[in-house]
Parts: sequence; C-alpha cells; structure tokens
Amino acid sequence: MPGFLSIDCGGAANYTDARGLRWTSDAGLIATGTPISTPNTSSTDTQYATLRAFPSDGAKHCYALPVATRARYLLRATFLYAGFDGDDAFPEFDLYLGATRWSPVVVYDGARLVTREAVVLAQSSTVSVCLSNATTGRPFISTLELRPLNGSLYRTDAEARAFLALAARINFGAPSPDPVRYPDDPYDRIWESDMVRRANYLVDAAPGTVNVSTDKPVFVATSERPPEKVMQTAVVGTLGELTYRLNLNGFPGDGWAFSYFAEIEESVVPETRKFKLFIPGLPDVSKATVDVGENAPGKLRLYQPGYYNVSLPFVLSFAFRKTNDSSRGPILNAFEIYKYVEIEPGSPDALAMASLASRYTSLGDWANEGGDPCWPSPWSWVRCSSEPQLRVVSINLSGKNLTGGVPPELVALSFLAEIRLDDNMLTGPIPDLAASSNLSIIHFENNQLTGSVPSYLSSLPKLTELYLQNNKLSGYIPKALKSRGIIFNYAGNMDLKRQGIKRSTTW
Repeated sequence: MPGFLSIDCGGAANYTDARGLRWTSDAGLIATGTPISTPNTSSTDTQYATLRAFPSDGAKHCYALPVATRARYLLRATFLYAGFDGDDAFPEFDLYLGATRWSPVVVYDGARLVTREAVVLAQSSTVSVCLSNATTGRPFISTLELRPLNGSLYRTDAEARAFLALAARINFGAPSPDPVRYPDDPYDRIWESDMVRRANYLVDAAPGTVNVSTDKPVFVATSERPPEKVMQTAVVGTLGELTYRLNLNGFPGDGWAFSYFAEIEESVVPETRKFKLFIPGLPDVSKATVDVGENAPGKLRLYQPGYYNVSLPFVLSFAFRKTNDSSRGPILNAFEIYKYVEIEPGSPDALAMASLASRYTSLGDWANEGGDPCWPSPWSWVRCSSEPQLRVVSINLSGKNLTGGVPPELVALSFLAEIRLDDNMLTGPIPDLAASSNLSIIHFENNQLTGSVPSYLSSLPKLTELYLQNNKLSGYIPKALKSRGIIFNYAGNMDLKRQGIKRSTTW
C-alpha cells in the first residue's frame, strides 16, 4: 500500500507477507540495540520471529520515522516477549513519542502480543518512537508500523496539542477470533474480534446476545470509514439489551469514543429498532435515541454516533437498551475508543539540536540517537537543565572528527554553559556566542580555526576557561581579556598576539 511503512525490528531482510504488506529490516534505522531471534513463539508471522532488545542503561533508544508535516498517521508498535532473555521477571518499560510518554509497556504473558496504537498529526518531517526507563528486564520491540490516514479521518480540534492513544477497537459479531485488517481495511487498522477472551475484556454480556451477519454490501464511505467486512457482522440484544464491561488501557481520562451501527438484519414486515446508551455513573453521556434505519438513513448504511471528547473510567461498563416503542433489540457492529494524550513540548532546543546532529549522521551512532535531546534522558554527548525548562547546557563533541565550520546551531543555544569541540578538524571563524551569557567553559583547541579572537568573549560574565590553542587564529587578543581572572590558553596560534606585549601563550 502506498505510504505504508512496516519495520521488522531485529529482522535481517526485507520481504512481503501474506497480506501483501512490504516489511523492512530495521538495520540502519537505529543506532543501538541487539537483533535477537525469539524462542518458543507460536506466531507464524515472520515479523515476530525476531525482535530488537536494548540495554537497561537508563538511556533512551529511538527510531526516527519519516513523515509528511501536517499529515495524520496511524502509528503502531508491537512487543512479543517470548522469553527472549531467559529472565524470570517480565519486562516493564516506557514507550515515548518524542518527549511525550505514550504508554507503559508491561508484559504479563510472554506468549501474548502487546500492541500500542496512536493517531498522530506530524509536526515535523520525522516522528520519534523511543523506549526508555526499564523497571524490570530489558526494553525491546518487535515491529513498528506507520499508516497514512486520508482526509479527515480522526481529525480533532485538539490534535495539535494531544494525540489519540487506542484503548479499544472491537469488531462485534465476528465469525472467528481472527482480527480484521489490511487488505479488508485499506488503512490497516486492526479490528479485534469480540470472540477473543481474556480477563476483564468484554465480560458481563447480557443474556440473549446473538450474532448476526450479512453478505450484502454495506455503505461505509463516510466518517471514519470502518471496513465493510466489520460492518457486515454485529451483535443483537434479542432480550432488549446489550451489556459489556472492559478495562480501557490508559484511562481514566478524556477520550474519543464512537460506535458504528448498520441495519443488516432482514425483516419480512416493517419493524423498528430504537435504543439508548447507558453508562453507570455517567448520566450525561446518554445521547438521543438511536434509530439506525432512520439515522443512517436506510438499511445497510453506516451510522456513527459518538463523542469527540468524553471523560471515561478505567473500567467501562455500558449498555444499549431498547426503547418501549421499539420492536427489536439494540444492534452493535463495532466501536473505537481512544484516550487523548497531551503532547509534551520537550526542550525548546530540540530543533536546533536535531539540525546540529543531522550534520554528522555519518560519523557515528552518537549523531543518530534521536528523540528529544533532553527527555526522558539526554543524548550521550549532552547535559541538560531541568528547571524551569529542559535546556541544553553542555555539549561535548571532543575528538568526533568534525569538519567544516563550527556548527551555527550553537548560536541558538542560549543556555549553554559549556562547549567542548576540541580535537577535531573545524575550520573558519569562532561564531558569535554572545547570547549564551551562561558560558563558563569553552574548548575550541586543536582545530584549524581562523580569524580573530572575538571581543564578545571578554564580556561573557561567567567565563572561567577559554582554550584556543593550536589553531590558525590571527590578530590581537582583546584587551579586556587581560583583566579577566580566567584560564586562557592560546599557544600554537603563530599569528595571534597580545597588544603591546610580545608573544605569550598562557595567562
């Protein structure tokens, strides 16, 4: 499918699966981690034969996925543990979307696939997915999937400040436990079967709940466009009500919740199907009476009522109950529930730091760490402050084989206190760092810098160490530096002089 990105984490080769999805190895897409073959897995899907595991070292480990700015995507990460590390303790760690904590990943059953899905509006040309903060075991990941969403699917007024994290997407009346996804769903959403049984998932079903289905076409080209195959099945409350209870991952909180109805039952004589939604403790949630045939309008057509913003509990119990003037019990084909996750802005220095790192991506893993430079843990060559904001205060790129000019992004890092760019092959002048009034330590020694020593250096109020030795600087040292009680080394710059004094190297 055009625009689909399917990453087999830990996989060694690219391939196309039985669904027609093209899978790509993550080799070259991430700088850290170890590919591992998963033992004892019962899955027949090739992508679950391997995973990528990371050390429990307090660092974050990030994938940067290419996206189109301002486009909306479905993003899915999966985790199949299968006892890959032979540890007695199941892994528990955090999943991040950029600087935002997306969800905890907690393994309770080594053979069960853990899935996290989100609908995100891309704010830049990449989306970073990071693993961090292991409580037990090692962070790991099996797959990453990115699916573009056309038009207005899942558009919300809050999408610039919050993304949608999936809590439930259920296909009711399913004929088997198998989920419905691509190619039946062109957006490759995974509609879980209501036949799947696990603790606190779709329990407390009302007596008289039966499955119904049709093989006739159902019109679904509106709203969120659930797949026709999902809308061709449903459950009906033949005794007047449908009831269910399930736990909602990530809740309590504010969410996006919609039900999908279509009248797919045949009737010999005209009949009515009217019902209302009831949620204990939430009387305001009950909307107007649902009359599927009238609201759709007609048979075999999608009707999608719901809430763009509704507060829901962790344990959701709900019922659809027929009205007194209805001749048939309620019907339910499918529903989706997402939680709003507020986007954390991260460090204001993130854009400048990403631009700086992008200059050196071929020089080593350090330039490809990805994610926010400060949160939830800083890049290996960066130190950050935490109050009142996450700001980059130290950069250490000593001996990294840097070439070209001093990276201009340094000028935008106004909270820098320490810069170490020594022992590289940098050329050109020393940039204007006057805006970084917190600078106290500067190491530019052992490069090939040219030009003069900037006069602003003598005005930096916190400067205590300035190392410029073994460059190609020229001209006179600013007089004001004479009166500063700083460590200042400029040896090895043959054309650099102190005004009124013969050459010296250090004071």
